[in-house]
Amino acid sequence: MVKKLITTAILAVSTLSFAQEKISIIPSVGFGWRTAENPDGLSRQEEDYIKGLKSGLSVDVSAYYHLKGNLGLGLKFSNFSASSTGTLSAMDSSGQMVSARVSTDDNITFFGPAFMFSNFNEGTKHKLFVDLALGVISYTTKTGNIKGKGSNIGAEMNIAYQYAITNNIYLGPKLGLTGGTLSKMTYNGQTVNFGDNKEGLSRVNLGAAATFRF
Repeated sequence: MVKKLITTAILAVSTLSFAQEKISIIPSVGFGWRTAENPDGLSRQEEDYIKGLKSGLSVDVSAYYHLKGNLGLGLKFSNFSASSTGTLSAMDSSGQMVSARVSTDDNITFFGPAFMFSNFNEGTKHKLFVDLALGVISYTTKTGNIKGKGSNIGAEMNIAYQYAITNNIYLGPKLGLTGGTLSKMTYNGQTVNFGDNKEGLSRVNLGAAATFRF
């Protein structure tokens, strides 16, 4: 009787453990580098200023429900932020060259459904996953009292290697790609169409990702 109770308890714990590992929460933090080329005809001051907006902090979090096998379905959110401060010069209406100290804050966010392929259910401490998401990518930029914003369809893809510190916690490096462009934006309520000179939001992301399984 005691042996039967012990066996039943072990099976119950195993079943509970398996059920708890249907959910994976994967936050990550690192750096991102925007890949769009600068427009032609920029001064050295303008190039240096834009360079400060090309790289910044990249964070994201994903939540997945694991189906049978190696496939998971879920949601992904990411945010890229960068800022730059410098002195820029321009010609005023009277032909005089004027300079001013300006500062810009940029944010690129992404949110959408995602799926992942992983070996999380396999009995190895060396974990791998690839995920792909399609959703809405949004861009906001603020320079002084001028604020611009725009949104479009975007995509994200990531590949990561992780080491299983415990049965439910994995940690390791992650490489990601974010893609998207804007053909128009709104600045202080006025819409500006870019024509062929679209605003490129694509970037490369490199950071560390942790997986928490429940």
